[in-house]
Amino acid sequence: MKITLKEVEHIARLARLKLTEEEKILYSEQLSKILDYIEKLNELDTTDVEPTSHVLPIKNVFREDTPEPSLSTDEALKNAPQRAGPYYRVPRIIE
Repeated sequence: MKITLKEVEHIARLARLKLTEEEKILYSEQLSKILDYIEKLNELDTTDVEPTSHVLPIKNVFREDTPEPSLSTDEALKNAPQRAGPYYRVPRIIE
């Protein structure tokens, strides 16, 4: 499938890219080769291949959600550059 320079310009505009004429020609050729390869893949017989959402088997790897003791206030704030009582002190950003 041949990608025209006009199509490359349209894609570049959507991506907010400024391309030189040489780049437009280069990308037109490269995109055309990619689409030709995809078209070649469409020729494969996939009638006996089950559809998959992922090529590797996926299983849930989450651990059980069990309550555990959390950090104390002093432990959580021990590396804070500044603190104000039991809170982190941060620079004021709203006037």
